[in-house]
Amino acid sequence: MFGSLELSQLQELWWLIASVVGSLFLFLTFVQGGQTLLGTVAKTGPEKMLVVNSLGRKWELTFTTLVLFGGALFAAFPKFYATSFGGAYWVWMAILFTFIVQAVSYEFRRKPGNFLGSSVYEFFLFVNGSLGILLIGAAVGTFFTGSNFSLNDYNQVSWQHSLRGLEAAFNPFNVCFGLMLVFLSRILGAMYLTNHIDHELLAVRTRKATLVNLLCLLPFLLYVLYGFATMDGFAVDPATGVIVMEKAKYLHNLLAMPVTAGMLLLGVVLVVAGVVANVFMGKRNGIWFGGLGTVLVGLAIFSIAGYHNTAFYPSKFALQSSLTIYNASSSHYTLTAMSYVALAVPLVLAYIAYVWRAMDARKFSEADLVDADLKKLY
Repeated sequence: MFGSLELSQLQELWWLIASVVGSLFLFLTFVQGGQTLLGTVAKTGPEKMLVVNSLGRKWELTFTTLVLFGGALFAAFPKFYATSFGGAYWVWMAILFTFIVQAVSYEFRRKPGNFLGSSVYEFFLFVNGSLGILLIGAAVGTFFTGSNFSLNDYNQVSWQHSLRGLEAAFNPFNVCFGLMLVFLSRILGAMYLTNHIDHELLAVRTRKATLVNLLCLLPFLLYVLYGFATMDGFAVDPATGVIVMEKAKYLHNLLAMPVTAGMLLLGVVLVVAGVVANVFMGKRNGIWFGGLGTVLVGLAIFSIAGYHNTAFYPSKFALQSSLTIYNASSSHYTLTAMSYVALAVPLVLAYIAYVWRAMDARKFSEADLVDADLKKLY
């Protein structure tokens, strides 16, 4: 089946698969967003326990999906993995550090003899949800603004900036992209907590947080959309593979791919619909509208970056070193073999959905904090 596909078709298929995993990760950052809300929506000790333990049931899904995303890129587009992780290692090390302190915080926040105190670990959770997501957004922003690297004839990377990727956080578009993801994750986190926790006062505060963070999101979202409409982009000549700058390249991509433009528009509408359902209609299911909308927006963004003869990891230092899904991919044999393995992904997703449904069969409440049958509290 997959063996009959041409290499270019397999490359496009695997960019789609990686995009789906990356978009699911964006949805699952509701955990990180919820962590940043801990100090504002939870006013008492039991309320903090409710929030932390509600998020603690899902944090491993976010981390696992991030690792899966990195693994998919490593297997399908190894030149990108080697270039980015080998050259821009300070930004990736900083991101990894924020996820390490997240894991440590959930594990040790309530351990006996914890000399740091729970507030220190709560601060670590805030760092993961704010700085970690901001840096991830800045890194993804370089898909459109470019990075400072060059490749030699042996594909060895030379990074041309001493900050090794952290310089991305000083580009206005990248920063706005990162802040857009931060506030989006906070919206998702607030809607998730509204949905999952049975606590009247917390619900009032999480609904308010949903609206406040939507208002904070809007200017950064508009700036990013304006960037997509006006930025010069890195185009690939399909005949020669030569990289050239093209005016309004990403707008051209949207116009040439109406399905992608439709996903972007529908995704934004669904996120807003989730907020309306959560805040103004008193519903608890806003997270599902917002989650689906986030996945659609993520798919649209990755499609704009990688499809329609576009360099998805461009170099602004050495234009011809820019990476595309065609010059950065694995071989036909590797992509074919991986495609058969990927057939098991729907089964994995079905299992995750089953476990999620089992965990959320009833709303989390203060009674669970003293339930002797509850095996673990964070």
